[in-house]
Amino acid sequence: MTVIINIIPLGAVMLFLYAAWSDFQCWRIPNGVVLALVAIYVLGAIARLATTPDIGATLLSLDGIGGEVAAGLLLFTLGVALWAFRVFGAGDAKLFLPIGLFVGWHGMLAFALFLLLGGVLTMLALKLRMPLALAHYAVIMRIEEIRASRKIPYGVIMVFAALITMVLRSRHVS
Repeated sequence: MTVIINIIPLGAVMLFLYAAWSDFQCWRIPNGVVLALVAIYVLGAIARLATTPDIGATLLSLDGIGGEVAAGLLLFTLGVALWAFRVFGAGDAKLFLPIGLFVGWHGMLAFALFLLLGGVLTMLALKLRMPLALAHYAVIMRIEEIRASRKIPYGVIMVFAALITMVLRSRHVS
């Protein structure tokens, strides 16, 4: 069971990075990635429940699964509201659910701060002109397309805020 508990974060990180890359490339986050992230979380939660001596505390506390599910549902609700007002795309709204599951209740403030910082840095970066010497690189060309379209791939910012929060959370728990 501890092998599963140790592998879960690596699988989640890989899927989060894929979601960010997909959003960066084509402004789309596949439903399968979101479902796979939720499935990985559920496997990890089952493994934690199987290895804990205090199932009630693990299941119901804000430090445990209860807090993670509450964070996921809160962020998902926020995402749906932002989608309804045409601020976010549907993929970004759906991605909030697994992000909340993995950052947990106590990681919400850190996630929000990193999300704000990422948003500000992204807006500043999109205001800067790229050096002409770098203009032939595919990533730079894509950034120029994003700048011209004025559509921001929010999933990229969300994922990096989530990953930083997950790292900080794992250091706090360990």
